Amino acid sequence: MRGREAWRTPNISSVLSRLLIILFILFTPFSAFAVNPDEVLADPALEARARTLSAELRCMVCQNQSIDDSNAELAKDLRLLVRERIKDGDSDEEVLNYIVSRYGEFVLLKPRFSMKTVLLWGAPALLVLAGGLSLLVFARRWAGKPTGSKLTAEEQARLNELMKN
Repeated sequence: MRGREAWRTPNISSVLSRLLIILFILFTPFSAFAVNPDEVLADPALEARARTLSAELRCMVCQNQSIDDSNAELAKDLRLLVRERIKDGDSDEEVLNYIVSRYGEFVLLKPRFSMKTVLLWGAPALLVLAGGLSLLVFARRWAGKPTGSKLTAEEQARLNELMKN
């Protein structure tokens, strides 16, 4: 009897945890294959700079991954371009400026502070403030207006009579 009880269906949480572990093991190596061995620079200091810059640049295909993590062909081309510019003696800022001049600000995972970004991030707050102010103005206008119509002479006389009693 006890032998049969041991073969009952497994607990759902243990099945789910095992599934998550398997998925984690399967998908962990994918980011490790993004930078191919033929792309790596011989100088470890230059390679570290290239990896740092690659982590700051967005893959235009994947859009939510850096080019350092992406397996897309365009990401590979951008990684090679970054390494080429570094080998040519460009500073980190010059490399980023070069790539931004070709692909636009969208290529940066962390956009630079400029009037465009101020408008982009500040516009929702300004719209909320404008909406709140307009609601406040309209509420005050409606609060001051009387509701209903004026009393007729008969109604006023009746009200006066009721107030005396």
